[in-house]
Amino acid sequence: MNSGLPELIRRARALSARRDRLVEAVAARWADALKGQVLSRDDLEELWAGLTEEAVRGLLKERRERWAPEAVRLQTAEVIARVRARVERALRESEDGSAAGA
Repeated sequence: MNSGLPELIRRARALSARRDRLVEAVAARWADALKGQVLSRDDLEELWAGLTEEAVRGLLKERRERWAPEAVRLQTAEVIARVRARVERALRESEDGSAAGA
């Protein structure tokens, strides 16, 4: 085994854990912001599409030729999808909890 491989694996795991913590934090903030809002499914679709596009634009501006645009779009869409899934789950749980208490 390459002597540098274990360190690379540790770094990859640390980065993955950091990404997961950031996704959780962003999702919690969005869930709090969206609780109690009356938004249609179309409104939410537009929100997620807009957030994805804004993130892609920002990353492409700062990428300085390091990443291919397709890779930026793919990774951004994946992260936004993870945030979205957590937000939607939190909103459903919030609705279920308030319906049970009503």
